[in-house]
Amino acid sequence: MTTSTRSAVAESVTTREADTDERNCQGFNDARLVEMTREGSHEAFAELVRRYESRLIRVISRFILDPVMVEDLSQEVFLRAYRKLELFDASRRFGPWLFQIGVNMTLDHLRKTQRRIKWTLFSQKRSEDQRTIDPETADPRLSLDLSQEVRSVLDQIPEKYRTVLVLRDLENFSTSEIAAITDRKEATIRWRLAEARAKFQKLWTARQQRDSIAGRAEVDNV
Repeated sequence: MTTSTRSAVAESVTTREADTDERNCQGFNDARLVEMTREGSHEAFAELVRRYESRLIRVISRFILDPVMVEDLSQEVFLRAYRKLELFDASRRFGPWLFQIGVNMTLDHLRKTQRRIKWTLFSQKRSEDQRTIDPETADPRLSLDLSQEVRSVLDQIPEKYRTVLVLRDLENFSTSEIAAITDRKEATIRWRLAEARAKFQKLWTARQQRDSIAGRAEVDNV
């Protein structure tokens, strides 16, 4: 657990009447840890954070590049989960419920960011349209590594398909887990995954073809 997340969780739990024993919680399953947290155990929730923090950060970073924002969002996810723990349905698995909060908060952040970016681009469009494009400027895609290329293509896929593709093919969540995270039926997830893979393949192929044509043109102009 990172220092900032540990501090945030500690701050959150100080407002509750907490169990002060320091039992080792690593041997308990998630359901028991949730129960213990509801009873006031600091250690129990700290163990839940320890179990899920790394993967949560990795999932968020699939959508957001800024590592500081990723860290901040992961902290907010755990805080929200803690505050909503009394509403958590104990018949459900804790992991998918936590990632549902994480994915929803991440997508909400992206939507807000994109709205701000669109407004900025709109307000600057006139001045940008007046700029002269330098033909000697290299295509920035040529300097991208594979992971950046993949992210660039993923960004062109609609959110509901991109989310499923990232969770399944990049993070290896099962279909049932993704269904729980996105609150959709498994049949819907399977259909969206097939559509997402088809869209990715089409975009990826088109991108590679454009790069190939640009490469040949550059050679011809030498």
